[in-house]
Amino acid sequence: MSNPAENLWIRRFHSEPNSRVTLVCFPHAGGSASFYYPVSDALQSAVQVVALQYPGRQDRRQEQPLTTIGELADASFAALRPLMDRPLAFFGHSMGATLAYEVAARMRTGLGSGPVTLFASGRRAPSRHRVETVHQRDDEGIVTELKTLSGTDTRILGDLELLRMILPAIRSDYTAAETYRWQPAPPLACPIVALVGDTDPKVSLDEAEAWGEHTTGGFELRTFPGGHFYLAQHQRAVINLISDQLLSLTP
Repeated sequence: MSNPAENLWIRRFHSEPNSRVTLVCFPHAGGSASFYYPVSDALQSAVQVVALQYPGRQDRRQEQPLTTIGELADASFAALRPLMDRPLAFFGHSMGATLAYEVAARMRTGLGSGPVTLFASGRRAPSRHRVETVHQRDDEGIVTELKTLSGTDTRILGDLELLRMILPAIRSDYTAAETYRWQPAPPLACPIVALVGDTDPKVSLDEAEAWGEHTTGGFELRTFPGGHFYLAQHQRAVINLISDQLLSLTP
């Protein structure tokens, strides 16, 4: 019998039933599962890729968005629970990296296990806090932030009707990301690979390096030329990094 939560939250673009590991992708603030279609397309012959679809966007647009990382993590964990009988790896960008970490922490606490690797992209370590207030701005202020980070299709930013539909979800995501406070907890046991653009205004190299404090399983920092959405310009390099890491972990 299918899991209703899984059906709501999980998107599969390709099927790779013989894969030894499933890569779970966590979108950024305002992002959707479709952001990771190219990753699934590129890895489909070797890795099963699934992406989370948060409430309030695309086919879940009529649902109320969640406004805390805790709520998102609890719901994500519940949706992913049926997949946790096989090896999982997590990839999260920006807010998605924080969410991936929190789901991994719930796996450790609830199941005594965790992902085989956590890829944390474009996000400072959970223990590194900044005061940020984008979620308190008016709609124009949020659009200005999106333009600055270049993470949203510029055609959408110029379409008022589309903006009206997506801004509630974007504001909710920013609220979740900016009000998040890490609660001291034992480190994870899995390797963490932090990825960051070298001119990202949202995370310094020191803040990215601090991800190493959150695991006993090994840490690597990889930098790329570019800003917060460096991965748009370095998609192939990022996909190769993911593939090399995961294939090295599986027999």
